[in-house]
Amino acid sequence: MAFPQKTPAVVHESEKKSVGKGVFQKCAGCQTVLAADELRRLFHVCPHCGHHHPMSPAEWRTLLLDDAKLEPWDEHISPGDPIEFNDGRSYPDRIRAARQKAQASEGIEIGRGKMFGDAVGYGLFVFAFMGGSMGSVVGERITRLFERCHHEKLPVVLLHASGGARMQEGILSLMQMAKTVSALSRFRECRKPFISVCLHPTTGGVAASTAFLGDVNVVEPGALIGFAGPRVIEGTIRQKLPPGFQRSEFLLEHGMIDTIMPRSEMKAGISRIVRLLSDGGKPRPSRAPRPGATRG
Repeated sequence: MAFPQKTPAVVHESEKKSVGKGVFQKCAGCQTVLAADELRRLFHVCPHCGHHHPMSPAEWRTLLLDDAKLEPWDEHISPGDPIEFNDGRSYPDRIRAARQKAQASEGIEIGRGKMFGDAVGYGLFVFAFMGGSMGSVVGERITRLFERCHHEKLPVVLLHASGGARMQEGILSLMQMAKTVSALSRFRECRKPFISVCLHPTTGGVAASTAFLGDVNVVEPGALIGFAGPRVIEGTIRQKLPPGFQRSEFLLEHGMIDTIMPRSEMKAGISRIVRLLSDGGKPRPSRAPRPGATRG
């Protein structure tokens, strides 16, 4: 007796899944296949070549802030649609999609956190939200971060990662460059340090505003930092750029930044700088004597 042949199910290309998806990740630096859990444990730094992969805002809070706790500020601020930008999709639609994708309210989060017990004003550009682009909300939040820290006499640690100004807001996005730099200038009156941390990538109007204006400018290894990208510059000047142009190591060699910090050293290094600059370089008295220790 012949049985009817079953027609094989057709699997659409978009429905195909890799057996190792979510379990393994290929390093973008050396192409080594790594266990995803191990990479997360190392804060997304390849143990073979040291390549620093992107991290989520939650992972950055875990790395830098005590107990990963952030008291968020100004989450209620939302963008308008000032020029009714539409490139086949409206700006409000793009904002909704970005919020869903990044699980963030906008392209930056700000608030108060602690680093080894010391309170700091903290900001982090969310690159997954429209490339961390700086529109009116990002500019307003940075401005309020500096203003509130000025009032409360808090140091500021601001992590930059951005493609630049947000084109969907036109000239209003470019105005945020002057606005944030003006707020930083007023913040300096309280004589608390501003530590700028540049992650990969930091470009465009963000690089041309607060990114290089820290009392100390810190970058992670291998980050691309600059106003225009290397391909744009080569196309403009019609010359081949030197190897490593605009990368962290090139910038350090040419005096554009102060130090390169791998993630494993970042919290301790930034905290040390904040303490030194906050206290005028004077050593702090111990909060409590160690068991068996005597005070001099």
